[in-house]
Amino acid sequence: MQDLTKGNPTKLILMFTFPIILGYLMQQLYNFVDTLIVGQTLGVDALAAVGSTGAIMFLSLGFVGGFSSGMSIITATRFGAKDLAGVRKSFGQSILASIIITIGLTIISLVGVRPLLILMQTPHEILDMAHTFIVIILGGVATQMGYNVISNAMRAVGNSNAPLYHLIVGMLLNIGLEFLFILVFHWGVAGAAIATVIAYGVSTVTSVWHVYKFIPTLRLSRQDLVWDGAEIRAHLAAGLPLGFQQSIIAIGSVTLQAAVNSLGTDAVAANAAASKVDQLVVLVLMSFGVTMATYVAQNHGAGQYDRILVGMRQTLMMSIGVAILLGIGEVFGGHWLVQLFVDQSDQAAGSVMKLAQIFFYANGPLYAILAVLFVLRYAIQGLGDTRTPTLAGIGEMVARTVAAFGLVSVFGFWGASFANPLAWTASVAFLIPAWLQYEREIKAKA
Repeated sequence: MQDLTKGNPTKLILMFTFPIILGYLMQQLYNFVDTLIVGQTLGVDALAAVGSTGAIMFLSLGFVGGFSSGMSIITATRFGAKDLAGVRKSFGQSILASIIITIGLTIISLVGVRPLLILMQTPHEILDMAHTFIVIILGGVATQMGYNVISNAMRAVGNSNAPLYHLIVGMLLNIGLEFLFILVFHWGVAGAAIATVIAYGVSTVTSVWHVYKFIPTLRLSRQDLVWDGAEIRAHLAAGLPLGFQQSIIAIGSVTLQAAVNSLGTDAVAANAAASKVDQLVVLVLMSFGVTMATYVAQNHGAGQYDRILVGMRQTLMMSIGVAILLGIGEVFGGHWLVQLFVDQSDQAAGSVMKLAQIFFYANGPLYAILAVLFVLRYAIQGLGDTRTPTLAGIGEMVARTVAAFGLVSVFGFWGASFANPLAWTASVAFLIPAWLQYEREIKAKA
C-alpha cells in the first residue's frame, strides 16, 4: 500500500500512475485483441460489427467504471484520514451497492440493446453479428463490475500494482481463449465476446484472493457486509453521479456512432480500428487523472492542502507533455497499428486505411486538451464534487451530438473525426473555472 500524503509528490504520482497506465493498456488489449483477431480472421464486416458496438459498450461499461470509481473516493478519503475501520466498511458497502446496480444494469442492457442498434442505423449486413457480440458482453457485465470495484478499492488504499497483475492474468487468458473459440471452435464474434467475459471473471476471482491474502486493510469481516442504509446511500450518492456522467458522455458517442453508421461499412470499420489506437492514448492520459482522484482524496482526508496544489501543477505538466508526444506518434505512426486490424487482401482495406488516417489528423494534435480534462475532472471528483464533472459530461454529450447532426452531414468522416476534440473543449470549459475556484479555497486552507 502507498500513503500519498507523505513524500515527494512527483515521485509518488509517477510511481502510482505507471502501474495504472499498464493496467489500462492491458484492459484495452481485451478489446484490442478482439478487434485484431476478428478483423484478420473474420473480415471487414465482422470488424465493423464489433466496432459498431463500441459506443454501447461505453454506455454500459463506462457507467460501471464511473460508478465504482466514485464509491472508491469515500474509501480513499477515509484511508487518508487513517480511519481503517471506515475503509473496510466503505469497501463492504461498495460491494453491496454494486450488486444492486449490476442486476438492474444487466436487465436494462439486454432488453434495450437490439432496438438501440437499429436506432443507431447499424448496417443491415452486420446487425446480427453486432447484436450477438454485445449481448454476450453486456450479459457478463457482473464480471467487469466485480473487477472494477475491487481494483478501485485497492487503488484507494494506495495499491496500484495489484490490479495490473490480475488484469495481465485475465488478458493472457483472453488471448488464448480468443484463438481457441474463433480459430478452433469457429464461434465467430460470439467466441470473442465469451472469451472476454470469462477473462474478466478470472481477474475478479484472483483479485478477491489477493485482497484476502495480502491487503489486510481491505480484509472484510461479516459486520462490514451487513446492510447499512446510511452507508449505502452515501456510496450510491458518490458512485451514481459519476456513473451517469460516463453514460451521459456515452450517449453523445452513441449519437455519433449512428452518424458514422450512416456513412457505410468502410467508415464504421475505419472508425472502429482508429478508435482502438485512439483509446491507447486516451487510457494513458486517463491514468494521470485516476491517480489524481486518489491523491487528492487521500490528501484532502489528511488535511494536506498544500500537497494537493503541488501535485496538481506537476501532474498537469507531465500529462500535457505526454499528450503532445503521443499525439505526434499517432499522426505519423497510427496507420501501422490500423494495419493490424485490417486484412490487406480485403477489397475495402485501402478505403478503411485512408479514413482512419483522417481520424488521426483530427485527434492527434489536440490531445493536450484531453490531458487537462482528465487531471481536472478526477481531481475535482477527489474533492467530493460530483456536480461539476457531471455538467462537464453533459457538455461532452452536447458537443458530440452537434457533431453527429451538423458536422457529419456536411463534412462526412472529417466531421465525425473532429467530434472528440470538440467534446473535450466543451468539457474543459466547465472544469477550468470550477478548479480555479477550488484552488483559491485550497490556498486559503493551506
